[in-house]
Amino acid sequence: LDDCYRALGELDAGDRRRVADLLHTIIGGQIYDLERFPGSALTADELDRYTYMVAGCVGEFWTKMCQAHLPGMAALKVEEGIRFGKGLQLVNILRDMPKDLRIGRCYLPVSEPQALLDAKNFTTVEHIYRQWLDTAAEHLDAGWRYTLTIPADMKRLRLACVWPIWIGLKTIARLRRANPLDAERRVKVSRVEVYWIMLESSLLAGNDAA
Repeated sequence: LDDCYRALGELDAGDRRRVADLLHTIIGGQIYDLERFPGSALTADELDRYTYMVAGCVGEFWTKMCQAHLPGMAALKVEEGIRFGKGLQLVNILRDMPKDLRIGRCYLPVSEPQALLDAKNFTTVEHIYRQWLDTAAEHLDAGWRYTLTIPADMKRLRLACVWPIWIGLKTIARLRRANPLDAERRVKVSRVEVYWIMLESSLLAGNDAA
């Protein structure tokens, strides 16, 4: 932590403020998680707020830092950066439901979370689950618009956005075909697929049409 504080002190006043705002929000989200669970499932509003506090705020921070330090980044939209982060967090939540349920955490707004410990009961919440899959995909669509706003010659910065979006969308596609409550069959994108995504996107990242 001494090294962290030292590095923080070397930042200019604007960056220190942005880091402090981020830490205040994200640590607040972690504290909320610890105090809220175990307990009843989150409401829709609580889930949206939670995804902002632990991930959407990171997209907000990233955007403001890019705007402050990189030329050509003024067109980035903070709201799209926020939605980008929310979408990635939603994918994690929807993928990790079996594990979270077993430690007393139900982030999805359902009436009987305990019943979801049995994968056979997925049909009772499938419509809600698919609505949130759609929301995650819509957030990642906003993240894609955000990515294409980054100038094409900033290839590494683009790739830093492309990779989690493509992996997230592949995960969503698999969750649509699976029973996500089945703890024995965790949905994930394979390492080989990740390498392929990295290769393909590296070839295409500078070409918007491609």
